[in-house]
Amino acid sequence: MKQSGLRKPATAAIMVQGTGSDVGKSLLVAGLCRHFHHRGLVAKPFKSQNMSNNAAATPDGGEIGRAQMLQARAARIAPTVHLNPVLLKPQSETGAQVVVQGRLWQSASAGAYADLKPSLMPAVRDSFARVCDGADIVIVEGAGSPAEINLRADDIANMGFARAERVPVVLAADIARGGVIANLVGTAAVLDPADRAMVAGYIVNKFRGDVRLFDGGLTAITERTGWRSFGVVPWFAAAEALPAEDTLGLPTNAVRPGLRVVMPRTPHISNFDDCDPLRLEPGVAFTLAPLSAPMPEADLVVLPGSKSTIADAKALRAAGWHIDLAAHARRGGMIIGLCGGYQLLGRVIRDPAGHEGPPEETPGLGLLDVETEIAAPKVTRQSEGTCALAGLEGIPVAGYQIHMGRTTGPDRARPLVHVEEGADGAVTPSGRVMGCYLHGLFASDAFRAAVLGRFGVAASLAYDADVDHTLDALAEHVAAALDVDGLLALARGRT
Repeated sequence: MKQSGLRKPATAAIMVQGTGSDVGKSLLVAGLCRHFHHRGLVAKPFKSQNMSNNAAATPDGGEIGRAQMLQARAARIAPTVHLNPVLLKPQSETGAQVVVQGRLWQSASAGAYADLKPSLMPAVRDSFARVCDGADIVIVEGAGSPAEINLRADDIANMGFARAERVPVVLAADIARGGVIANLVGTAAVLDPADRAMVAGYIVNKFRGDVRLFDGGLTAITERTGWRSFGVVPWFAAAEALPAEDTLGLPTNAVRPGLRVVMPRTPHISNFDDCDPLRLEPGVAFTLAPLSAPMPEADLVVLPGSKSTIADAKALRAAGWHIDLAAHARRGGMIIGLCGGYQLLGRVIRDPAGHEGPPEETPGLGLLDVETEIAAPKVTRQSEGTCALAGLEGIPVAGYQIHMGRTTGPDRARPLVHVEEGADGAVTPSGRVMGCYLHGLFASDAFRAAVLGRFGVAASLAYDADVDHTLDALAEHVAAALDVDGLLALARGRT
């Protein structure tokens, strides 16, 4: 019998919002995705709006936040641009690139973006519908906090989305930073009644010590909010082995002896997780160095990506790091620049069309005989290939490219890698200063081992395998602490 007029049952979904940024929402979503995958369910992550310069290219040729890429890996699904339909990539204190469904849409100031938000909700809902297709459960991550009620109008990231799609909310709070009771109770106090009604319960995250000591805290929160507790999640120390969404959680200084690897913390740093495989190697002493101090003693300097290469070039020069880096190179030190870092190593960076800000050009570090022009269209793709560095030829490499630069010059006669699209990068005649556009280069175990071997350091990390093992451990950690059956029932109760 033909059944017309019947609405398709809603896909099970739950939304993890937070009392603030960096409360652990991303890892909670990743852990739940891997847990439900282990239970035989097709779990998918979703984040309607993300603000991060730590992005990754997807197989469908777009870009999403790095956290959503990790969550897709946790869920063991192919990542798509629809997992993160709106990505804001800050270029300055007041402006950002707006990427919609994986493609650069436009740049906007904070004020202009507030006016644009209503026009983005259709794309967000379209992407959510695509993610729901074929999923047994979708775990949605909020952004920032719903307590930021000054941003509530036309919201697409927290309660605006939750109410539009009728997705129940669980509020996560970070006890490690203190004030967790006030954070949860205060959030309940400022939400309007309709928003507050979307919250089904809360999670206390990052607890150190005996969780039973917080029983009274749970009682106090529940009495004052009417929300149920879904559990208290202990501190997960192994999280340092997973790519971080922002630099807040990264260690700043080396905590062990070893090969001295330095990465400058430039004002517009992006894709800083390129150094994670190096940072985690037992034989490496890694430092994320502020520009406010002279460059630390180093064996290897890695220049990270940048969302505003011209601004970061000026910042390095203003801080005197151009002198330190030149001295490091003269002493025979190695420097590797990735994407924006590759552009910084050249003689000049030009932006005649004003993609990063006002049209201008500025000197680079002058350590590679190349120059870069920032130009459209934006390149966003995953890439595989081999190393072209003398003595390391043929070593397999893989990663992704996200850039608008076009780099030319004599040192490109010696590329760093060969990928499907052709030769990429440049190397000085000495072979000590080099760069390319391939993010994720150090995640290739053989390449990382070869670079470390040049310093007499043995690599022992199987990076991708270790990330997967850590995601499995995260899933067990989260499932042991939370009422995951209760969360699943809540998600399935969505109507």
